[in-house]
Amino acid sequence: MLAVLLTGQVMASMDGSIVSVAAQTIRDDLNAGGAAIQLIVSGYLLTTGVLLVTCARLGDILGHRRAFLLGLAWFTAASLLCGLAPGALVLVLARIAQAVGAALLMPQVFSLIQVHWEGAARRRAIGVYSMVLALGVALGQIVGGLVVGADLWGLSWRPAFLVNVPIGVALLVVEPRVLAGARSEGGPRLDVAGVAALTIAMTAFTGPLIFGPEYGWPLWCWVSLVCGAALLAAFVRYEAKARQPLLDPRAVRPPGVKPGMAACWIIMGCYTVFLLTLTLHLQSALRFSPFEAGLAFVPYAVGFGSLSLSWNRYHPRLQRLLPLLGPLAFAAGAATIVVLARDRWPGLVSVPILAFAGAGHAAGYSPLIAQVSSLVDTRFASAVSALNSTGPLLASVTAVAGLGSVYFAAPASADGLVRVMAAITVLLVLGAVCAQRARTASPPSAGTSAGTSAGASAATGG
Repeated sequence: MLAVLLTGQVMASMDGSIVSVAAQTIRDDLNAGGAAIQLIVSGYLLTTGVLLVTCARLGDILGHRRAFLLGLAWFTAASLLCGLAPGALVLVLARIAQAVGAALLMPQVFSLIQVHWEGAARRRAIGVYSMVLALGVALGQIVGGLVVGADLWGLSWRPAFLVNVPIGVALLVVEPRVLAGARSEGGPRLDVAGVAALTIAMTAFTGPLIFGPEYGWPLWCWVSLVCGAALLAAFVRYEAKARQPLLDPRAVRPPGVKPGMAACWIIMGCYTVFLLTLTLHLQSALRFSPFEAGLAFVPYAVGFGSLSLSWNRYHPRLQRLLPLLGPLAFAAGAATIVVLARDRWPGLVSVPILAFAGAGHAAGYSPLIAQVSSLVDTRFASAVSALNSTGPLLASVTAVAGLGSVYFAAPASADGLVRVMAAITVLLVLGAVCAQRARTASPPSAGTSAGTSAGASAATGG
């Protein structure tokens, strides 16, 4: 069951970055303009971000299993349309449709993990899930570079999308058997007013973050950002009074949940901008190919994956220390590789350093999101899933928009990389502070013993 769920998650996560590698090839093949390419690349991210919370709530209404299957079928069909698109306009529309399927699919994965696993089994499942979630972007770059560079069957960029079709069909055939016992507790109604308010607010807030750097931050971007932030604040106040809220505020009331979520968002946003700026530096200053730049991050992936799969076997005291130590280790490893890679790539020396940074990233995210989920009753699984999906995406978009501008404003790629790394270090220290607050506020047993469910009940009983 977990393998099926995470395969769907990988497909959706990869397609957020796989197109970035193929963008230039798509532009040349379809004779597309800059605006079309921007929509093909960023329209997926924008649409997904806007719809994640609503689609997480749809899982409560339709049942998480049914929503997952529907999202996967939609995503697979849209991937086929992307791969067969005859022109840029069709590809833009197909990418938006693909994002709708991804937004419906992704929140159900974490919700189903929360509902169907408990204690040590849940911690193991979350470890694998967090590995897949974080490495989807890097894996998309590697696969994108490999597939586009290979020019399979003379189809150029199209296999980057078409590869989803046989995998999606296979999952749709297997899933009815694998998920046959999945519990569905549909019933609540969809808060239409909340959906409208959140959709407008998220569009107004994320749109400028995605398109602002491309167009030099014109006045409309700043107006839209302010309006979006105000509308998000109004949405939060509205949800606190709604009878059937779209995003139940009770999910964040247990002590430790808010700072824990904030720490998770910070570390995921830092990872995204670190990956982006170092990849750009490797390609622009050090003359790496897209595929070579993707391969350079393999040690990072190994470090992240190793710790994600093993942390739940550590002593409970060490497990509780990992979210505090992880961001600091991530910052130390990332800063070291940035210093060494200013003028040339350090070769094999980079392997242990990137593996250490990846392990720090995993230590700062996987145990903490497991701890947070253990504090919240499974009735609010969709709300936690929505926060765990939307928060990192917003953090990533914000970090890329803000720190990406810092990178491009620097006189040289190496200077921009150093400046970005300085900001990332400050943010990761802040993430460690938030993780420490979550650690001291939550019960000692949360996420570190077989009594996780009891800790969650105690934390949410009021």
